[in-house]
Amino acid sequence: MPPLDQEAVFKSSACPHDCPSTCALEVEVLPGGKVGRFKGAADHPYTRGVLCTKVARYADRVHADNRLLHPMRRTGPKGSGQFERITWDEAMAEIISRFSKIIADHGPEAVWPYYYAGTMGWVQRDSINGLRRAFGFSEQKGTFCVTLVKAGWQAGTGAEIGRDPQAMLDSDLIVIWGANSIATNIHSFALASEARKKRGAKIIVIDPYRSPTAEQADQHLALLPGSDAALALAVMHVAFRDGLADREYLVRHTDLPEGLEAHVAARGPEWASALTGLSVEAIEDFAKLYLTSKRAYLQMGYGVSRGRNGAASVHAVSCLPAVSGAWAHKGGGAFWAYGNPYAFVKRSVVQGAPAPETRMMDMSRIGVALTGHMTGDRSELGDGPPVMAILVQNTNPMVVAPNTNLVRQGFAREDLFCVVHEHFMTDTALMADIVLPATQFVEHDDLYAAASHASLQVGPALIPAPGEARANIEVNNEIARRLGATDPKFSKSAREMIDEMLIASGLDGYEDLRDRRWLDLTPPHDPAPFGHADKKFHFATGWADGMPMLPDYAGLDDRPDADHPFRMIAPPARNFLNTSFTHVARWRQKEGKPYLRLTAVTADAHGIQTGDLVEIGNGRGTVLLTAQIATGQADGVLVAEGLWGNGDFKGGTGINSLVSDEAGRPNGGALFHDTKVWLRRAEIASVAE
Repeated sequence: MPPLDQEAVFKSSACPHDCPSTCALEVEVLPGGKVGRFKGAADHPYTRGVLCTKVARYADRVHADNRLLHPMRRTGPKGSGQFERITWDEAMAEIISRFSKIIADHGPEAVWPYYYAGTMGWVQRDSINGLRRAFGFSEQKGTFCVTLVKAGWQAGTGAEIGRDPQAMLDSDLIVIWGANSIATNIHSFALASEARKKRGAKIIVIDPYRSPTAEQADQHLALLPGSDAALALAVMHVAFRDGLADREYLVRHTDLPEGLEAHVAARGPEWASALTGLSVEAIEDFAKLYLTSKRAYLQMGYGVSRGRNGAASVHAVSCLPAVSGAWAHKGGGAFWAYGNPYAFVKRSVVQGAPAPETRMMDMSRIGVALTGHMTGDRSELGDGPPVMAILVQNTNPMVVAPNTNLVRQGFAREDLFCVVHEHFMTDTALMADIVLPATQFVEHDDLYAAASHASLQVGPALIPAPGEARANIEVNNEIARRLGATDPKFSKSAREMIDEMLIASGLDGYEDLRDRRWLDLTPPHDPAPFGHADKKFHFATGWADGMPMLPDYAGLDDRPDADHPFRMIAPPARNFLNTSFTHVARWRQKEGKPYLRLTAVTADAHGIQTGDLVEIGNGRGTVLLTAQIATGQADGVLVAEGLWGNGDFKGGTGINSLVSDEAGRPNGGALFHDTKVWLRRAEIASVAE
């Protein structure tokens, strides 16, 4: 526990949340073990003193009245919220007793440690894998976020690398494709805005709806969800047709330029217009602007990937700077996220290595995994045992996972022993048998790597944990020891594990990195930053199973039909981050309620007015939302920003109940922006505004 400060002082830290910015922070530590103001580190090259409003007011979350402070045991039906306070010893005794019996009766794969990105720290987040692998518990395929975009990006570039976002300061055109940067990566948009102010750079946002970022852009192209590849192919078509392709770059730095030219010959603006909903003129104008702006920077957002066409769309879009030759120019190229700069860090010190024979289940298909032995769908269980125990950290699958109704059915099983380690009483915690209070990032030590910049940072514990809250690594280590693990790492603190990991990676250890505040691993400018063995960008994907072999519109999306004529997407709300902030009163008030954005044409056709309660649905469920008439999206597109808890919706069912848990190709991945639905005005009174 850190010592209490006698006067207010700012101390360095790093933001732990699932955001590419991973801001370098200055946190005001107050006397008495409280935190006050949060500021972005002004001298960090990416943070540059800027914070999102959520983290700037983070003390609201740390000191929230509704934080979990003590272990609890369920006393009523699952989901009822009926719990009694117990001691940590009682909680641990029950966990060990139940886990031990389940292991004895069903084998270790019947236990499934389940986690995600509520914290991005490489110790607190990943220590659950060390526990998992010590006993052979079922593995988890982490598919909520990066699987589809990573597959598409790496098919072309061969690496998790790209043109550093700082390069935008030298750009003449910045294309933000499939991202609401103002809500999800404010620093990226700040760089774009600075380039616009100082260089006259033009900002174009490509997104199915008019997000806050699109509102601030010079131009917004509101294409239909899942059609991104068609637009990209049309741009490539124009490049070859009009002599705007950089043929020298293509020959030197790509694998199949002639094959690509022949492939896109039939995929022109007229073809793309029918798929994207954009006019031929808009496509031609965008193509010519992009292709004649050599300092064109393409910021790839995750939204491009959130559907059945996702990986193929990402690959097609990522081809553009290879065709135009923008990679060769200062301020040109493309970027998704950094991964490669951190490859040398020995993360296995904390999380171990998976055994290839251990069952691996897809986290996005948790409903199937928890119910497969009852429904007969054993696509996740395989020939192994049913899941009889689940330990949940850093995620809220009862809201976040697709196919909510099936997920609820799984968690409602009386024979499923569920332990949830959390900050707040989430929808998932309500289904638990044992609820454990967790520390927040200012209360524990951790190590962080960013995605939108290449800084490795330490976040030290700054204040004592409230109540009886314990850090993830403490809980995971104690479970491991009580189950009989003898590996010395299960007796080490987070700080000791950070030290060991850094030293094993050739660095100087925890204290050195803490004192330096961050280690800048930004790669130098490379006109061809590709990771394939031939050092070239690949138009050939190497995919199979019905996936495109060259960049193409995959045509796998959940297309509307007579019974489900609308396309629904569920992008993140500005004041929530998945469900990390949905329990903080300030941000709930800012968001108001679950809204459905629809155009005036759609509303008029269904007798809907702003404020009306509307119902959308498909074969997986129905959801009630408040209508909000909007512009900047196609008439057939519905937008439900989130994520609100299930209980925040009239009817008690959240938006992901409509989303399929089908695994995206080629390697899995969640399909949050690829859902066909019907729409009608709800048969109850209008909701007052």
